[in-house]
Amino acid sequence: MELRPTLTLIAGTLLVASLSIAYSATRGETLAASLAEAAESAIAQAGGRGVTADFRAGELPSRHPVLNGGENLDEGTRAAVAQAVAAIPGMGGVRWADGTIIAESGAVPISPLHCQEDVEALLRARSIRFEESRATIDQPSRALLDEVATALRPCLGSIIAITGHTDSSGPEAGNLALSQERAEAVERALIARGIPSDGLRALGLGSREPVEGLDPGDPANRRIDFSVIATEPLKPTPVDTPGAR
Repeated sequence: MELRPTLTLIAGTLLVASLSIAYSATRGETLAASLAEAAESAIAQAGGRGVTADFRAGELPSRHPVLNGGENLDEGTRAAVAQAVAAIPGMGGVRWADGTIIAESGAVPISPLHCQEDVEALLRARSIRFEESRATIDQPSRALLDEVATALRPCLGSIIAITGHTDSSGPEAGNLALSQERAEAVERALIARGIPSDGLRALGLGSREPVEGLDPGDPANRRIDFSVIATEPLKPTPVDTPGAR
C-alpha cells in the first residue's frame, strides 16, 4: 500500500492549519491591543476612574472585555462607562467582573424592565419609611416591602439598584452614611423575602439628588428609589475564531 502520498497530504494539511492558527492568533492579539487602547480612552472620558478592561478569554485574546474596578462608582457612571466601551467599533459584548452584562455594541446596552414601573406604581402613594434618624424600617413599611419583592420577582436575574436619599437637613457626611445604611437595610429586607443578593446593589446618595421641584430640605426627599436593569446572557468568543467561508 502506498502511504507516502497520504502522509505528505496530512503533513501539508497540518502545516497549513498551523500557519492559519498562528496568523489568526497574531491578528487577534493586534485587534485586542487596539481595542484595549481605545477602551482605556473611552473609560477615562466616561469618568471611570480606576476601571480597567481585560481583553482575554483564558489564554486567548477576545473582543468581549471584562471591566474591573469601579465598585465605588454610582450605577449611572458604571452604565456610561460600559456604554462608552461598547460603542467602540469592533467591540463585542461588555460585562463587569461582578456579573453585570450588557448587549453587543450597537444595541441598547441596558434598559429598565417593567418591574421598575410596577415598583414605582407601588411607591407613588406610599413610601418606605424608617425610624427617625435610624436605618430601621418601620412596621407599616414591611408590608409594603412584601409587595415590592413580589413586583420584582418576575425580573430575577436582572440588576436591581437600591438607592437611598435624604433631605438636606444635617451634615452631608451624616446624610450619606444614613442613606447608605437605609439602602442596605432595604437590600437585606429584600433578600429575606427571596430576592437573590447577587442581583442587588445598594447605594446611598445623601441629599445630592432631591426630588425634582422640591426644596432640598423637604422631608419628602427621604426616600428609596429602585432601578431594574436588564441583563443579557453572553458567551465570550475569541477574536481568532474563524468565520464561515
